[in-house]
Amino acid sequence: MKKFRALLLVVVLVISSVLCACGGGGKSGGAIKVGVVNNPPSESGYREANVKDMEKVFSAENGYDLKTSYSLKNDEQLQAAQGFITEGVDYLLISAAETTGWDEVLKKAKEAGIKVYLFDRMIDVDESLYEAAVVSDMAKEGETAVKWLLDQNLPEYNVIHIQGAMGSDAQIGRTGALDEQFASGKMKNVVQQTATWDEAEAKKIVESVINSGEDFNVIYAENDGMAKGAVAALDEAGITHGVDGKVVVMGFDCNKWALRELLAGAWNYDGQCSPFQAQIISDLIKGVKTTSTKKIINEEKGFDAKALTQSDIDTYGLGE
Repeated sequence: MKKFRALLLVVVLVISSVLCACGGGGKSGGAIKVGVVNNPPSESGYREANVKDMEKVFSAENGYDLKTSYSLKNDEQLQAAQGFITEGVDYLLISAAETTGWDEVLKKAKEAGIKVYLFDRMIDVDESLYEAAVVSDMAKEGETAVKWLLDQNLPEYNVIHIQGAMGSDAQIGRTGALDEQFASGKMKNVVQQTATWDEAEAKKIVESVINSGEDFNVIYAENDGMAKGAVAALDEAGITHGVDGKVVVMGFDCNKWALRELLAGAWNYDGQCSPFQAQIISDLIKGVKTTSTKKIINEEKGFDAKALTQSDIDTYGLGE
């Protein structure tokens, strides 16, 4: 009987060691199943870099079984997340189109034992419903940009404000600091309208203001693509912009092509927004990294055309 008990103990220890060795894998002990709900790569240069980073890190070579869904519509994202829960992924990663409406889906994920990580953007849910959020401080991005604008000491601030997708964390954060200036009377809101991150729509907004004859001297676009569209409208109308131009041009994301516009003096400011969250999340999933806080903030800065260098473009620029 003693020999049998000893043999049984050995068997139990062997099985336990095998299970521990498989602890970094999925529920079946194989590849880690990850469902990513994201915005489409066509949204912007930032998003293209973000999607490529996710696909690179959560690859089969790195031990993952990656499933993805891309949409700018919150209801479609919610449906995709529910689909991943039904499929039984191990982890659900979300960059939400809107900050609200996620409570029930995340509760279902928790009930199913699926761990949730937020990336790029925060959402309005109880923090018990997700493991961690690896995000940019969108409000700080807006505050940094508006402080830079105030430091230019313009004689007046007549602003065309082109917003991103309404209700997104990026739009809310980048809008907040500017709204404070409008409310205080320090800046005039010539027009405040969403182009939903779209270059062509941004161009139409600026064309409309130009055709109205209303005066403006600042374009505050909440991403580089929309700033590009705005500048196209200025160029067609023969309105100067950038360093020593009539109109101050501001964008966000720091695509390399946009930073080259700053270096050439055609734009004035670009706010950094880092798209690289995948490796941090992977390290948390595999236990390589631990965190004592729910929110991990990417450190970011703003760039002034008068101080920007080629080295900055090489170091911080996205894409080619």
